[in-house]
Amino acid sequence: MPAALQNLFGRLGAYVKGFSAAQRTIAIIGVAALVLGGVALASWLGKPSYAPLFTGLAAADASSVTDQLTTDGVPFQLTDGGATILVPQASVYTERLKAASNGLPSSNEGGYSLLDKMGVTSSEFQQDVTYKRAIEGELAKTISAMDGVQTATVQLAIPAKSVFVSEEKDPTASVFIATKNGVELTTDQVQSIVHLTSAAVEGMQPTDVSVVDAKGQTLSAVGTGATGSGADQAADYDATTSKKIQDLLDTTLGVGNASVVVSATMNQNTGTRTSEAFTTPTTGPVALNESSTTEQYGAGAAGGAGATGVLGPDNIAVPNGTATGAANGDGGYKNESATKNNAVDKTTETTQIPAGGVDRQTVSVALNSKAASVQNANLQSINDLVSAAAGADTTRGDQVKVAMMDFDTSAADDAAKALKAQQTADQQEALWSSIRTAGIVIGIALALIALMVVLVRRGRRQERESVDVGELDAFGSAFEMPLAVDPGADRAGLAAGDAPTVALSALPLDDAPTEVLTTDEVSAERRRQDISNLAERDPKRTAELLRGLLDDRTSV
Repeated sequence: MPAALQNLFGRLGAYVKGFSAAQRTIAIIGVAALVLGGVALASWLGKPSYAPLFTGLAAADASSVTDQLTTDGVPFQLTDGGATILVPQASVYTERLKAASNGLPSSNEGGYSLLDKMGVTSSEFQQDVTYKRAIEGELAKTISAMDGVQTATVQLAIPAKSVFVSEEKDPTASVFIATKNGVELTTDQVQSIVHLTSAAVEGMQPTDVSVVDAKGQTLSAVGTGATGSGADQAADYDATTSKKIQDLLDTTLGVGNASVVVSATMNQNTGTRTSEAFTTPTTGPVALNESSTTEQYGAGAAGGAGATGVLGPDNIAVPNGTATGAANGDGGYKNESATKNNAVDKTTETTQIPAGGVDRQTVSVALNSKAASVQNANLQSINDLVSAAAGADTTRGDQVKVAMMDFDTSAADDAAKALKAQQTADQQEALWSSIRTAGIVIGIALALIALMVVLVRRGRRQERESVDVGELDAFGSAFEMPLAVDPGADRAGLAAGDAPTVALSALPLDDAPTEVLTTDEVSAERRRQDISNLAERDPKRTAELLRGLLDDRTSV
């Protein structure tokens, strides 16, 4: 080991040995914290970054993919209830390609890819079933791509076509939705699923689609086509209408000066209404076809000179009247008829009546009579505005009531006071938290400064090691240097070559003690002063002297 490094370790060991118990405890805690922090940092830096390999997997597909990863020796993590698999970033694309080559995930192979496996010998029934499965798979994948949907399953009921059925039934569909954790589908999303499914099947109406979620709630029922129950529809309508009216009154009268309540009755019946109307062209009727018939018998007929009569016994004609009567037309008739078919415009209209129509609604508005804006307002104008905003129809029994009354603001005042008190408490808590944080920081800083001061002082004390002045007696007159000459000394002695001794009584003391010192302490202090003066005059000799003292004091 190099001498410089050995001296460094030696000085460091001597420096540590000079620590007190408290300093050693602090040093050990600091070293342990540094070591643990370094280990944690190295572990965090060495930890691989994970990325999703597949998301939204079925249980069977997740099991197959994890088996493949275990075989390849690739670490993985499962999240989202096992539906998402995470692998190191460097292995994502490699493992994804391997999974694709093995046909994983298999659940994603539905849809129109089923038609690729159909042979030429497939029966018509197999073709129909496979085509239906393909449509179901494509719809399921499309719905699963919607935000918030984890998995989706679609079942189609398509009636078989037959020439012997006069009226065919419409196809229907049922959609099962499993949402992600904490996600709930909105009304717009449910309507999107309904219209997406109905538009993908020929002849299917939006009212023929049923949507059910994983909680067992019916989001859309067959025949109604509306999400939720009748109570939910009425609640949504009440909330929407109330918000529109409330926004209108807040803008005109000020916030908090009006309260609106809307109560609507919804019609849950559905049906079909067919109506026919006939119209005549304004230019007059147009004849499609026309026919006339004329029938004449008796005197007016051609050859009417013949007599007429009735048949008697043995079919012998008996004259009925005279020839004059026949000539006068007795017993004859004439019949004329005409038929004309005119073109008439005919209109047939069929209307599907869905559920969710408003049968009747009532709107109640209460105004704060203490507000200046309300006192100056016209109640009739407010009534008209509310009726127009709510779409009130008096023919179906809608009612709008507007009244002025005193509002009870005690709850609002108490809430405002509580809010203000809470804000004050939060501010005080934040202030005390800042003070505590500052105090902790200042305490730590002061502790560090005190520790540094103690270490610096001890370092100086170690650099200037105290020497037992009693050991200097072995050097005799080596320290009696001509540093300061006694004024009363014989100068002739200087000429003779005698080295003058130091007048100890004349030496200034750097650290003069305030208390009364004993003779030994005074002598030791003076000798220490002698060493300092010697170091100033002859540093080299002083170093050699101290080195020799240290060598003599070294324990064996």
